[in-house]
Amino acid sequence: MAATISTIAVAGVALAQQKPGQPDLDALLARVADRVEHYFARAQSIVCQETVRLQPLRHDFGAADGHVRQLVYELRVAWDAAEDGGAPEPKVQRELLTVDGRPPRENDRDACMDPKSISPEPLAMLLPNNQPEYVFSVHGDGKIDGHPSIVLDYKSRVVGRANVAWKGDCVSIDLPGRTRGRLWIDQASGDVLRYDEGLTGMFEFDVPRSKQIFNGPQSMIVERADSSIRYKPVAFHDPEETVLLPESIQSLQVIRNSGAPQMRITQTFTNYRRFLTGGRIIKEPGSEAASRR
Repeated sequence: MAATISTIAVAGVALAQQKPGQPDLDALLARVADRVEHYFARAQSIVCQETVRLQPLRHDFGAADGHVRQLVYELRVAWDAAEDGGAPEPKVQRELLTVDGRPPRENDRDACMDPKSISPEPLAMLLPNNQPEYVFSVHGDGKIDGHPSIVLDYKSRVVGRANVAWKGDCVSIDLPGRTRGRLWIDQASGDVLRYDEGLTGMFEFDVPRSKQIFNGPQSMIVERADSSIRYKPVAFHDPEETVLLPESIQSLQVIRNSGAPQMRITQTFTNYRRFLTGGRIIKEPGSEAASRR
């Protein structure tokens, strides 16, 4: 049986930790939130190609023999208003294009380890309404690809109730509040350059009797669920514009007693392009008539 991990945070009260001589944390978080809002506003009109490789690993974390599943998606970010009138939450939307180089079949969709067609956008945690769910602290100075940065550590403020859901032989695990991570913030712009996250500890859960094999394990243990996102500047033309966008995500999952106990997932983002989200009113020369282009 294979498993997928998704981690979310729950509401709490912010606690900003700051030492003498460090940057003003509240001002820094406000600046980062402003840049993230700007990013989501721009990302709505940008689409890219996401290539996902799922590589089983040996116990020594070397590549295991066997098939490496590769998926290609068209991906965009949606930031629509919430139905209940609350603050909008950005979502990643995917459309599956190919599986191992061929068009997808019906049974290719929503496989156990594949990314979901709609999933949370990681940087949403830095929006003003979401920051109070985390404890932030300044770790120090750093550098990413030659860019001086401020390194922030964070952890979830409140540990919520774990949710384990089975669908066939697949299990989905939500571990609210069981994550901590590190952010590299560009000193000049306030943009996020890198975003690492992992679990605060292991998590064990029972395997239902209907899912157990003869003399098989009665529980699974999530030992690791690490991820690292790196961002890069992407140039657009006509009009000229440069936007900092995801370059890659490297993830490692270690789930003892599962069908895929150790898995490396690599996501790369290429072929960024803009599309129009609205129309322009253009008057024809010598005429008061207007046409929508």
